[in-house]
Amino acid sequence: MESHNSHIRVGELLGSGRTADVYAFEEGGANEVNGTWVLRRYRDGGYGDAPAEAAVMEYVRRHGYPVPQVRAAVQTPTDLVMERLSGPTMLRAFHDGLVGPEETGATLARLLHALHALPPRLSTDPAARVLHLDLHPDNVMLTPAGPRVIDWANSEEGPPGLDWGTSAVILAQVAVGDDPLAKPAGAMLAALLAGNTHKVTDEGLTEARRRRAANPTMSARETEVLGDAEELIRRLLG
Repeated sequence: MESHNSHIRVGELLGSGRTADVYAFEEGGANEVNGTWVLRRYRDGGYGDAPAEAAVMEYVRRHGYPVPQVRAAVQTPTDLVMERLSGPTMLRAFHDGLVGPEETGATLARLLHALHALPPRLSTDPAARVLHLDLHPDNVMLTPAGPRVIDWANSEEGPPGLDWGTSAVILAQVAVGDDPLAKPAGAMLAALLAGNTHKVTDEGLTEARRRRAANPTMSARETEVLGDAEELIRRLLG
């Protein structure tokens, strides 16, 4: 299949999310497949900005944060070519019994702490940090070299409390729903928030809920439970 870029061909479909698909990456011809790389393509040209996402990923990577390497030279507005990672997502690892819910929540907390320890890339506000704004178990790959954070489409710079609030709301939406993952999601959330040393702020939580409500990828049910999700978070924060 030809891509929007004449130098890029896509191979086997490897996975799909709410807004993008991931393909094996072929370079230089259909029979020349480089198994080291994958191509992530937005399905809707109006969603996301692949070059901007790549810039953030390369910035945090240079500061030692665990993200896939990207290839800036072969990007288009909808295409991002990045390192092919080995290993399951943390959500898949949980389903397979490889990690427990408490470990999953604690890993998310460590990754948020590490990200917010980095200086901002663009902002002159000394309190601002790089934010992921979609950090949940399906956006962490467990590789032999350790966790790697993927899907930086929502990234921006701002107060860390918004990032913590966003991850908390995502987990809480599952925890208060009727999904089979509700109970373990609650345990993940409790581990994420343990001791409230993780800078979940009132303002960040309120803004995170507002953004989730306005997110066009949310189902009606996911939107309906936002009030209960916020209540659960505030209860756990004490």
